[in-house]
Amino acid sequence: MDVTLLGTGAPQGLPRPGCPCAACATAVGDEARAATALLVDGALLIDLTPGPAFAAARAGQSLAGVRQVLLSHPHDGPVLEVPAGLPQPGRVADGRELALLDGHRVRAIVVDIPGTGYEISGAEGERLLYLPPGAAPSGLGEGNGRAGGGGYEGMGGTGPYDLVLLDVLGRPEALARLRASGAVDAATDVLAVHLDHEVPPGPELHRRLAAVGARAVPDGSTLVVGEFHAVPDMPRRTLVLGGARSGKSVEAERRLAAFPDVVYVATGGTRDGDEDWAQRVSLHRERRPSGWRTVETCDLVPLLAAAGPGADPGTGRPAEASPLLIDCLALWLTDAMDEVGAWDDATWEAGGRRALRGRTDALVAAVRATHRRVVAVSNEVGSGVVPATPAGRRFRDELGRLNAAFGAECEQVLLVVAGQALALRG
Repeated sequence: MDVTLLGTGAPQGLPRPGCPCAACATAVGDEARAATALLVDGALLIDLTPGPAFAAARAGQSLAGVRQVLLSHPHDGPVLEVPAGLPQPGRVADGRELALLDGHRVRAIVVDIPGTGYEISGAEGERLLYLPPGAAPSGLGEGNGRAGGGGYEGMGGTGPYDLVLLDVLGRPEALARLRASGAVDAATDVLAVHLDHEVPPGPELHRRLAAVGARAVPDGSTLVVGEFHAVPDMPRRTLVLGGARSGKSVEAERRLAAFPDVVYVATGGTRDGDEDWAQRVSLHRERRPSGWRTVETCDLVPLLAAAGPGADPGTGRPAEASPLLIDCLALWLTDAMDEVGAWDDATWEAGGRRALRGRTDALVAAVRATHRRVVAVSNEVGSGVVPATPAGRRFRDELGRLNAAFGAECEQVLLVVAGQALALRG
């Protein structure tokens, strides 16, 4: 089953008409995108892009063989053009299945916004899932494609999809739900469509997609469903560094937004009577997906060693253990220095230094040995004003050493400056 993407952009396209933003200004060449539309084996057209006949011709395709045109969402972009000779566009009712004469089967998938998703099966058993812009499947059930699993309401077939096309950047939690159900696994080709101007095109777009195991292709690309492809290499361990209010926590959260069952490890705890701290904690909680679980602790080694949900009872090694987001290492170090009396010069020299080194060595060893996906946040404080006190300088030095040792065990290290993530490794 071949799929040609006549467009890969949001309904208004990219760049948006008349929009002066930086993302639209740089959306040129292969990064310019018309409204998303799919041509399946030259016979089935899903959604309409402006000038579909010309878009097909540019991709080396023809619409002459199209026997069915289906729409997935209410159209708020440019006026729809239905070329002469094409069937009138329609929709499949939620949960219903349409069998085409050429062997394709189309099942309508219920989504959580106005619109319809489509599961398309080919004659050889290939399966793809296409979701409209801003949509996630509705009626979530655990274990789609697994023995005894219910999957999503209205979904058919068995096993994970070969290809999934969805609004990865607008609804990353939709991808997380699909992963949790088994509808998407490590071999599924996850393609981002409905791309809009929230993310600058080019390297930043592709970096963000690769971090969640997805990719984007230019308009006019043709894909063979089920064909081997290079799945983006997602790092298992990532360290995100940055200064105060640099956007480091947002970057860390974004990297796990498309994964299910994330455990958010908050090392800061609570501070009675500190209203500013309480407000910061509240803002962090509001930003997290509702399906994430929060653990407030500085005892990180057991969490890194734990298998978590999805572990193999025989080996203890998880195939899909819950990812960890640790925010942040600077607060963990503060707690560790409290515990060993590192703020007092005499205590520090009498054994505090050695005790702290033992704690940091144990943490670094746990990171090296972990089988869980980990994203950790830490402050970069060594580039600013030299602290006025010995204790402040001690903390700065120890945090620098911890960041260096922790980062050495990570496949990827990022530095966030003014909200922009710069890759230092990976």
